[in-house]
Amino acid sequence: MGLTAEALRAGIDALAAREPAFAAGVARAGYPEPRIRERGYETLLRTIIGQQVSVAAAASIWKKLEAGVGDLTQPANVAAASDETLRAAGLSRQKASYARSLADEVTSGRLDLGNLPAGDEEAIAALTRIKGIGRWSAEIYLLFAEGRPDVWPAGDLAVQIEIGRLLGHAERPSEKQLRVLAEGWSPYRGAAAIFAWHHYKVDMDVI
Repeated sequence: MGLTAEALRAGIDALAAREPAFAAGVARAGYPEPRIRERGYETLLRTIIGQQVSVAAAASIWKKLEAGVGDLTQPANVAAASDETLRAAGLSRQKASYARSLADEVTSGRLDLGNLPAGDEEAIAALTRIKGIGRWSAEIYLLFAEGRPDVWPAGDLAVQIEIGRLLGHAERPSEKQLRVLAEGWSPYRGAAAIFAWHHYKVDMDVI
């Protein structure tokens, strides 16, 4: 499971002690709620389905897919489904390929989501071998479903924007710059990302 409320708050407090910008951000926006997802195949399948579509569209596709292939917690059901069935549920040809690839990796045993490597980079490498799972998706899974405290999704646009704002940068930092900026925040970079999303939402609400 993802970072608990207690772990998240402790991480943010540690960051605030190191970086005044986080302390000021907490004073303004408060603490975020934890972001917790179920560990395993279903969450990764939801990640693939949700790519580049709205939350409502993803929910609609999920419902149709479930009606067409059955229990979506069981990868064998997707692996056995025809391309026509997957497409009829609303998956593009590319996403259908990704969903089938994930199901095949899990059913074959090549991917054991209950036993990913302990090292974050090694776990990211294991996940990104799956078609349709890029670094960002892998990082989000490890942060929200496994609660890995130091995962840092520096390629996320909202994180880039909000960390830039918090630190007073004139321009949005790049992914490379953000990775360098956050080196001193380890082992709490996961909390930094969750706080950045929270603060970004507060900024958008104010605007």
